[in-house]
Order: sequence, then structure tokens, then C-alpha cells
Amino acid sequence: MIRYQNSAEGIRPDQLEGFFEGWPSPPSPDTHIAILRGSYRVVLAVDDEIDSVVGFISAVSDGVLAAYIPLLEVLPSYRRRGIGRELVTRMQEELGDLYMVDLVCDEAMESFYASLGMKPAHAMTVRRYDRQSGITPESE
Repeated sequence: MIRYQNSAEGIRPDQLEGFFEGWPSPPSPDTHIAILRGSYRVVLAVDDEIDSVVGFISAVSDGVLAAYIPLLEVLPSYRRRGIGRELVTRMQEELGDLYMVDLVCDEAMESFYASLGMKPAHAMTVRRYDRQSGITPESE
């Protein structure tokens, strides 16, 4: 059974294995914990039968006007079960008092987010792939 929680409290690195599929240099589970704990809001999907996180969404915010959702991911074997939809819905509730909630997604994901009430907008990004793991070259 999948349980949802709004905190990374009590989550261990070993419960975060398998995320960041396809990333050439993914964050480690320890870095993933730091991402979750440093976020303004998180929602986690936990499979209690295997004692593991199977999906998550995070948001960063000024807490007054705006929020950005940088990460939404569901483990491959748990996709197509409504977990991603539930994570987004719960995050939208968490951020419901804010004026704007933005995210950037691949074109293939636009219809998913549109089905949840989001609208397309133009965006600009910078990606520093040498920092994708969350570890800066200076700290290695």
C-alpha cells in the first residue's frame, strides 16, 4: 500500500534508491535526502510493504508569492498507477495560497501537467551538467 507524507523526516538514504533514471551523474541518496530536507515543501509516496520511497515531488519557494517545482519522479516499476498525479495534486494543495507555481518539463510531459490544470508558458533555463550530482567540482 502506498502512503503519502509531507516530510522527509525519518527517511533514510537506503529508502531512496533508483531515482534520477537516465541522469548521467545523478545525486546520491545522501544528496537526495539533502534536497528533500532543503525544499520548501515535499510530498513522498512510500510503499510500506518494502519500506521504500517510490515517488516524490519537491518545491522551492519564497513562501509569499512564488514557488518552483524542480523535481517529480516515480520509480519505473510504480508508474502508471496514479502516483505522479497524486503527488502533483497534493503539492498543488500545499502551494495553494501562492500566486504562481512554475515548473519546466519536457514536451512529452506537457499533456500530463495540463490534465492537472497547469498551462504552458515560455521558460528559459541554464543547465550545468557538471553539477548534476549536486557535488560541485571544487568539493570533489
